[in-house]
Amino acid sequence: MRKIGFSAEKYIEEQSKYILERIEQSGGDRLYLEFGGKLVQDKHAMRVLPGFDENAKIKLLHKMRDQAEIIICVYSGDITTNKTRQDFGITYDLEVLRLIDMFRTYDLEINSVVVTRYEDDSPAVDKFINKLERRGIRTYKHRFTKGYPTDVDTIVSAEGYGANPYIEVTKPLVVVTGPGGGSGKLATCLSQLYHENIRNRKVRYAKFETFPIWSIPLKHPVNVAYEAATADLKDVNMIDYFHLEAYGEMAVNYNRDLEVFPVVKRIIEKITGEESEYKSPTDMGVNRAGFGIIDDDICKEAANQEIIRRYMLAEVDYKKGKIGEGTLERSKLLMDEMGLKVEDRDVVIKAREYAEKKKASDERYTNVVVVALELEDGRIVTGRSSRRMVAAAAAVINAIKLLGGIADDIHLISPAILSKVQDLKTEVLRSEKSSLNCEELLTALTISAVTNPTAERAVSMLPQLRGCKAHCTAILSDKDETTLKSLGIDVTSDPEYITNNLYFG
Repeated sequence: MRKIGFSAEKYIEEQSKYILERIEQSGGDRLYLEFGGKLVQDKHAMRVLPGFDENAKIKLLHKMRDQAEIIICVYSGDITTNKTRQDFGITYDLEVLRLIDMFRTYDLEINSVVVTRYEDDSPAVDKFINKLERRGIRTYKHRFTKGYPTDVDTIVSAEGYGANPYIEVTKPLVVVTGPGGGSGKLATCLSQLYHENIRNRKVRYAKFETFPIWSIPLKHPVNVAYEAATADLKDVNMIDYFHLEAYGEMAVNYNRDLEVFPVVKRIIEKITGEESEYKSPTDMGVNRAGFGIIDDDICKEAANQEIIRRYMLAEVDYKKGKIGEGTLERSKLLMDEMGLKVEDRDVVIKAREYAEKKKASDERYTNVVVVALELEDGRIVTGRSSRRMVAAAAAVINAIKLLGGIADDIHLISPAILSKVQDLKTEVLRSEKSSLNCEELLTALTISAVTNPTAERAVSMLPQLRGCKAHCTAILSDKDETTLKSLGIDVTSDPEYITNNLYFG
């Protein structure tokens, strides 16, 4: 039974109450609510707060769907650089499309997509905009705000926010979200505040926060895990000195919010002509996640595992050329700061030990790849690469056999069928590799389950792999990584390629 350290029910209750309070306190036409972090499928929160519902936030909005509409922001630079959402391995432009589909599933109204910091001569960005508009999605282009961040008079003028088109909204709650950090959500909210004000409408701004959690210690592993998750953005958690001075109360926030708060405060005051109600960036946030923690030790351990995981992902991304040395060093620094090492992830030790054991036993295993997979009850199974299947596929097969009480020597798939599938790969599809990847093997297993009750039992065990940890002694292929993630397996890899070939599919 997986240990629970967080109450999703208590969190939704607390967060809902405070959002409704903000809407009621606005005393005007509407509230612009910036959503920090992932609005849907927040797998980071799910990993560091065991018991967190990855879709808690969108379920909360679903309850308020009659009052809410959504604006999605995406930074143009993230489109041109093909920035990727790590959890799903898809680029930010595709993530925007996925978000739209997800919001529609929950009956939430999509107002529009805003491309922030738009620049001319951006073919990839223009192509993305055309794709959206031809599917009936309204899009807006917001350029870099003239005068930002110091010249408030220019920012709050026709040359600044006034140069952006006004986004037509109708609901009392406007949710502003994006595929990730740095998407331009705050700028979009403030631009809207400016346009609403010149239309003589009274509106308010607030921020829906999850991390860092203001009500737990600065160096709590859950907060440090947030820094690890945003190492590429150089986010650093800090004590909110504005909050401390105003209220004499310690609260945790992060550098970007603290740095921008004086500017945001002045901008809001310039727009409204009134003194800001907010005395600190923590005041701006609606963040009740800390009150959902019901077992601190469980959350600390989960967060420590996430810090290790983020470092290992950074190692692989650095090897692939996706991130710079600074991001990798930042990830390592955070892991060292918490007194952690990669060997504290149990599956790492098991995978490496088994690989070394095979290499020492027979020279044929010089290039053997091993995947270790930890089940919910703590048992660890391994799988190695062979001429039949890749290591990831072998580990999954061995895991579902163990879960289903199926003897190791029983064939779930007939060797004759495996041979025919391999022939298809090499002889017909002209693949250089005959070993079946994880998706191919699971497809063959599912087909076998139609006539083989034992295979059917094995297939029924697959959902039990969701939430399990795994580690591979070499960089996984994109297909295997995607399949394992689709199964809900939290997988890491050593930063080593299987071969010296430069093309690695």
